[in-house]
Amino acid sequence: MRKEILIGGFGGQGVILASVILGKAATVYEGLYAVQTQAYGPESRGGASRAEVVISDEPIDYPKVIAPDYAILLSQQAYDKYLSLVKDDGLVIVESDLVPRRDAGMEKSKKIYALPLTEIAEKTTGLSLTMNILTLGFFVGLTGIVSEESIEKAVKDAVPKGTEEINLRALRKGFELAKRTL
Repeated sequence: MRKEILIGGFGGQGVILASVILGKAATVYEGLYAVQTQAYGPESRGGASRAEVVISDEPIDYPKVIAPDYAILLSQQAYDKYLSLVKDDGLVIVESDLVPRRDAGMEKSKKIYALPLTEIAEKTTGLSLTMNILTLGFFVGLTGIVSEESIEKAVKDAVPKGTEEINLRALRKGFELAKRTL
């Protein structure tokens, strides 16, 4: 089993942190193999940001995403650039408020879940910057790629000390959204 995940957005959305947390949940808490890679523009905020995670139950011979099984697209630029790479029947999560121009023809062959993730995070925790953690919860809830327990442990390990509870609240809201969606 080799699963490829692509996360795209812009700097400041926590794209890279989300990918690191997912990889950690897979390796440390699930006993799987995982490789995480990242690319981002020179701007610390607002520039393009892309992260990839490959998760497998066997050693990973090639660390890059070839044809994503899953994509999380958090900006119009990421949507325009990466949607076509996702496998037919692949699962795609879209930040609906930040991706106003969608391609119905391209989406037809994929499972699309479009929600105002930033707004939901802000209503849940009071902080829009917890959107990445909420989205991880939604993703894990939809796919079961790792267990909820594993992703919770990885979140607690990775977020700044003192923010664990607020991030866990965002994560659990993501689980809840997935349960309501399925």
